Order: sequence, then structure tokens, then C-alpha cells
Amino acid sequence: MTDVSAEDLRHLRRCVQLAAEAVDAGDEPFGSVLVGADGAVLAEDRNRVSGGDATRHPEFALARWAARNLPAAQRATATVYTSGEHCPMCAAAHAWVGLGRIVFATSVGQLGGWLAELGVPAAPVAPLPIAQVAPGVDTVGPVQELAGEIRDLHARAHA
Repeated sequence: MTDVSAEDLRHLRRCVQLAAEAVDAGDEPFGSVLVGADGAVLAEDRNRVSGGDATRHPEFALARWAARNLPAAQRATATVYTSGEHCPMCAAAHAWVGLGRIVFATSVGQLGGWLAELGVPAAPVAPLPIAQVAPGVDTVGPVQELAGEIRDLHARAHA
């Protein structure tokens, strides 16, 4: 397991709850929370792609929210917690708006393996790790103790 604090784990568990809410709503299981340097939750969202807009990822929504609502200095010290490592689109948005670190529960490698096992067709975008898309962003993850729960959400979503 990657070393995470009790606070990190608390926020990641909220991400898993948001991912479960997404599945219950007919979406893919992803949830994210934006937290300020003082530990306060600033915003949160879940996946909303079922309406036909494949860009409605929570990480992308939080990056756009931060760009509209936070000064650059505050964005730089904020942390995005997320149930799954950012896709390239979300990693780029994160970097472009100047958000701080990312803490993710599961990696793109884990997700790719699970989706292949479930027979889900490959996405139209390469599954690159955050470090390849936004090398200047500090990342922490994956957190193995949450992997089984998140894998189960993906199995439920793609059943």
C-alpha cells in the first residue's frame, strides 16, 4: 500500500462513496474531492458521462470549478482525491489550471486490467499514467486497501 495519512484515506473513502453513487445513477464508477490546504472540502463530484458527454469526468469538473473559483495560489496548494487515477484529459486539465497534488485510490494499470477481464472495449484515449501527461504534478497512489471495493464497482457498472 502506498503511504497515505488518515486524512487522505478519509477523503479517498468519500471518493469511493461518490463512485458508488455514480454507478447507482447509471454512470461509470468515479468520484473525486477537491480539498484545500487547510483540509476543508472545497468541491466534490462524480462521473456523469451517461448523458452522452464523455468529458463529464469528476476530475475535469473539479479542475474547471477550481479555475473559476480559486486564485492560482490556492489552487496550487489544493489536493484532488480520486477513486481512479486521472485519464490524460483530466491530468492535462489538472496541470493547466495549476492544481496541487493528486491522491488516487487505483491506477490506470489496475483499471485497464479489470476492464479487460470484464470484456469492456478499450477507451478511445490511451491509458497513460498522470506522470506521463503532467510530469510536474505530485501524485500518491494507488492505495491497495481500496482496490477490491473499486473493482467491484466497475464489475457492477459493466454487468
